[in-house]
Amino acid sequence: MSQNNVDVSEIHWLMDMFQTVDVGLVVLSADYRIQVWNGFMENHSGLTPRQVRDRYLFDLFSEIDEDWLRRKCDPVILLKNRAFTIWEQRPYIFKFRNYRPITGSAEYMYQNSTIFPLTDTMGKVTHLCLIIYDVTDVAVSRIELESMNGHLRTLSKTDFLTGLNNRGFWEEALINEYKRIQRSGHHSTLLMCDIDHFKRVNDTFGHSAGDAVIQQVAAAVKKNLRSTDVAGRYGGEEFAVLLLDTTVEQAMFFAERLRKNVEAMVVEYNQQILRVTVSIGVAEYREDMAEYRDWIEAADKALYQSKANGRNRITKGDGSE
Repeated sequence: MSQNNVDVSEIHWLMDMFQTVDVGLVVLSADYRIQVWNGFMENHSGLTPRQVRDRYLFDLFSEIDEDWLRRKCDPVILLKNRAFTIWEQRPYIFKFRNYRPITGSAEYMYQNSTIFPLTDTMGKVTHLCLIIYDVTDVAVSRIELESMNGHLRTLSKTDFLTGLNNRGFWEEALINEYKRIQRSGHHSTLLMCDIDHFKRVNDTFGHSAGDAVIQQVAAAVKKNLRSTDVAGRYGGEEFAVLLLDTTVEQAMFFAERLRKNVEAMVVEYNQQILRVTVSIGVAEYREDMAEYRDWIEAADKALYQSKANGRNRITKGDGSE
């Protein structure tokens, strides 16, 4: 075989690989006009090389952030260095639809890319080459894993029945606030709330009815929370609310609003109408509290006083109502 025939064959092979390789290959002029467009790009864009030839990239693909891509490409031209983009920073350069059935949950193709300079015989950069990699499988797997981990983290701190914080997470928040307030000298108040005669509800209507009551009271707690407040299910039919940067006088307004909401509440269960009330104890942080448990104990004693004085009432940590 002659040298000319070998050269022609090699060019043919190179062109064949260029068209069939499973990555996108795009060559741009220095003014961002498309010069080369391989089979991968044609298949995913629906545009042939003839249709894109000499077209201005940003006119043809409006989804590309021109400022962002120029910031990536301009140093490649000036410094003759490669640049890279990854899907974690920006999901794609070209918004192609996802075509892989195994990652069918993805709306579009996630992409990594490599951008490198092409020079003429004098060493001057005249063109840019973009290699586009389809990394949808990797991206979707990572996103699903992170979503699952996030869900597990939520479950680990959430009470299943009420959707409030569970006791462990809520108590951790209380410890952190106890430490913060020791340093800052601010006012924060703890509220302990218990459903009155709850055992009677369980004994008369069953535990499922009791669960419905707990859920409704929890909903009333959530309804009254501010964004900075931290509420949790402390145990059984008892709830705890940490009111940050709140004096005991301000907390009494919150407690009274909650008490009235629960008193007016109607719980329907198996065509039965259930009504309940709550007793509440309120205690503001004091400097003589040696540990955070003293704060809980102060609010708990106030709660017990509300129970002893007839229920459906609020008591401050100093014993006053």
